[in-house]
Amino acid sequence: MRITVLGAGLVGNAIVKDLAKDRHIHVTAIDKDDTALLKLKGEPRVEGVQADVQASANLRSLVADSDLVVSAVPGVIGFDTVRKVIEAGKNLVDISFFKQDPFLLDELAKAKGVTVIVDCGVAPGLCNIIAGHVGTRLDGIHRYICYVGGLPRERRWPFEYKALFSPADVLEEYTRPARFVESGKEAVRPALSDVEVIDFPNLGTLEAFNTDGLRTLRKTLNAPFMKEKTLRYPGHADLMRVFRESGFLDATPIEIDGHAIAPISLTSRLLFEQWKLEEGEEDFTVMHLIIEGSKGKKRYRCTFDLLDTYDRETQTTSMARTTGYTCTTVARQVLGGLFTRTGMSPPEFIGRTEGCYQNLLEEYAKRDIRLTETITEL
Repeated sequence: MRITVLGAGLVGNAIVKDLAKDRHIHVTAIDKDDTALLKLKGEPRVEGVQADVQASANLRSLVADSDLVVSAVPGVIGFDTVRKVIEAGKNLVDISFFKQDPFLLDELAKAKGVTVIVDCGVAPGLCNIIAGHVGTRLDGIHRYICYVGGLPRERRWPFEYKALFSPADVLEEYTRPARFVESGKEAVRPALSDVEVIDFPNLGTLEAFNTDGLRTLRKTLNAPFMKEKTLRYPGHADLMRVFRESGFLDATPIEIDGHAIAPISLTSRLLFEQWKLEEGEEDFTVMHLIIEGSKGKKRYRCTFDLLDTYDRETQTTSMARTTGYTCTTVARQVLGGLFTRTGMSPPEFIGRTEGCYQNLLEEYAKRDIRLTETITEL
């Protein structure tokens, strides 16, 4: 089997290494950054190719001999990259978290006869898979709320945050309005709003605020109340609101000394260096998912908790583990024929497919990722 991974950054690196553990899989990693590819040098069954996916007019040739493509590019180029891979007639698993509606490509994917799974990380990703699976066990879901975040283990002033995936996508989360479902209707709130404080065992106090994370669940999960909130150390939302409301995250260029510059470009340049994880810096991923529904005349609350930490042995960040290994598990499900649906599929379709959720738990266990489920009758 030949797999091409587009993007070899923090998460893409973990994806490449995990897939290459299978002796029957050869992985080609493509990235414009030679530094990212050098980190994969010497890995068995891995070939690095330096190329700019965004600039390449011939992505088709880059994936020509692939049995499957994985896209781990930044969200800003994610939709266009997915479209080009579909046009090349290749099955695809994507974690790029682009802002466009993936179902816009459904007709094209079906016409090409390919299987495409998008948003295949943690949130979106794992939480969607769980929602799809729980939906097969209950007669109906009434309430869905997900609290999720990835943070550095050590809090350092002034941000007490590091970007554990594409920093540009983090800023996108802070500017894009958050869409929810309340009383069966779509509701929209500003990102970073409705801050609440939550205490987590073994972690302490974190804050949760609105972000646009429901994604496809707004269309595919028939629940009257749905919401997702991002978790950070207390104070982060206020700080980021100051940046946003002061114009530092605006995309419209302004003139400075005769030069036109978008404020967000300058902000990104300054922040990204400070948000970069240092070598060996430890992080953790936390998720608390609540799904309430009914079975017959009884109502149940199903809670799912995840707390994952940096892997010191392999020097892999928790965010790369939880996002990357969700992606690689689904990739293997496609390669192995466990998931075969043609067209565009969000992760909840994986959860609804017999055998896929259990397989995910088994693969998680092999990698020491623990997901705890608690069921309470209401």
